[in-house]
Amino acid sequence: MSDEEVRRARAYLSRVAEPPAAALAGLVAEVGPVRAAWLVRRGEVSSAVDSQTSARRAEDRAEEDLAAVADLGGRLVIPEDEEWPEWPFHALAVAAAHGLRCGLAPLALWVRGDGSPAALTERAVAVVGSRSASGYGQQVAAEFGFGLALAGVTVVSGAAYGIDGSAHRGALTAGGPTIAVLACGVDIAYPSGHQGLLERIPHHGLVVSEYPPGFRPARHRFLTRNRLIAALGEGTVVVEAGRRSGAKNTAASTAALGRVLMAVPGPITSASSSGCHELLRSGQALAVSNVAEVIESTGRLGVDLVEATRDTDVDLPQGEALRVYEALPLGAGVSAEAVAVESGVELPRVRALLPQLELVQLAARSDGGWKRSHEGSQRGDT
Repeated sequence: MSDEEVRRARAYLSRVAEPPAAALAGLVAEVGPVRAAWLVRRGEVSSAVDSQTSARRAEDRAEEDLAAVADLGGRLVIPEDEEWPEWPFHALAVAAAHGLRCGLAPLALWVRGDGSPAALTERAVAVVGSRSASGYGQQVAAEFGFGLALAGVTVVSGAAYGIDGSAHRGALTAGGPTIAVLACGVDIAYPSGHQGLLERIPHHGLVVSEYPPGFRPARHRFLTRNRLIAALGEGTVVVEAGRRSGAKNTAASTAALGRVLMAVPGPITSASSSGCHELLRSGQALAVSNVAEVIESTGRLGVDLVEATRDTDVDLPQGEALRVYEALPLGAGVSAEAVAVESGVELPRVRALLPQLELVQLAARSDGGWKRSHEGSQRGDT
């Protein structure tokens, strides 16, 4: 089958079900997107898939949607493309396999901007926070966006008023990359006051959504898109958030995906920072006060730590990563909480380091939790 057939099928499927649609995703994984689209159109699917697709299966607007996004200078990026951000979305697939609500990768991404999603998310950090941000919060978000972009780190956020917009503007001021993840079609400027911002971002990064053109923003779609913001960054910084802020939903997804969760402390008298203080007090987030601390907290073994140990006698990480590695058992797996107790490393940092150790074959997942991999057990003097 041709690339065009696959792309049309995924365009159709992205409209026919409200994401995240686990049953439909399972069908696509089983029979492929073209066959899945054919079965959905005919209604020859399981009751679970039917419940997710029956209301819209007659809306076959794939050609129109692809033409509409092309008119905007955009395109549909699919998992079959080289530019698909496979590694960032791997965490969503793992979360879905473990039954976590924040799991499931999108079926496709509607994109505006020339940059490659895969390339732009090789080094990325999400910066989120309250819409009704204080001057303090907006200044910090802008400084973080500027500093991260200047360091070559892509700034990911949701283009909302307040913290999101300030982070995007900071990145743009530095001439660096930024990604805006929308809860509506990429043809809709939401919020309307950020139309100019959303027109600038594609020239320096990407505007992306899993919703086809024409889809309007809705409360449940903001909660759904938050998992993508969390997945696309190596970590998330919550700059300012009240106790009921939507940014805390992104924070929860970040922690569940094993990403580094960070929070900026604020004045103890400020209700705008109460959510950040709650995350810090509960031990869910690391405190950060500048860009250097954010970069250090999200440093990857293959980029930061391994480079520093390349000339050592053994191919092992150092610092907190080494403590986490040495806390892993050789036999039955243990929980991240048990590793935190054994290593003395904060739990959020442990959850971030374990997948990185897995990536370099020093750790492995098992039914009981985490343990040293066979490769890792052959290294060092253990």
